[in-house]
Amino acid sequence: MIRLAKKEDAQQLLRLCNQFNGEGETSAAHIEQSILQNRQEIAVVAEEDGVLAGFVCVQMKKSLCYHAVLPEMTEVFVCEEHRRKGLASKMIAFAEAYCMEQNGVRRFELQTGEENFAAQALYRSLGYYEENEILMEKAMGQTEPRKRECAEERGSRPENKEGK
Repeated sequence: MIRLAKKEDAQQLLRLCNQFNGEGETSAAHIEQSILQNRQEIAVVAEEDGVLAGFVCVQMKKSLCYHAVLPEMTEVFVCEEHRRKGLASKMIAFAEAYCMEQNGVRRFELQTGEENFAAQALYRSLGYYEENEILMEKAMGQTEPRKRECAEERGSRPENKEGK
């Protein structure tokens, strides 16, 4: 069954979040509080035989620049043992329909890992397409900018103009 998350799901959602992000990133109390109070986010879950098998989180972004709400799918996760059953597609379709009904949204955004080819294939199969934007982040409190480990592999270092 695909449905919105409820506060009673907090402990099972914590188990899923720990599998997805590693332990210590959140707590059952925080998840429960978010489900009850965070009106900027919806969480959709896939439940099989009383056990949560996956979740999708959608942030509802609002801006003074636009009348429309812009939903961004920020998390999509299905337990390994429940993959290849179409649960991610069903949760995404549920989230899209819910947001269209509740907020009249006309489009969705999402970000995924550059090398997460399985997720990219899923999203493309659901009608998502790649935009030419760059995600940037800044870790606050650090004096040195974080270097991407694969920057040299992509050839982003300055070329030697005196060479060949």
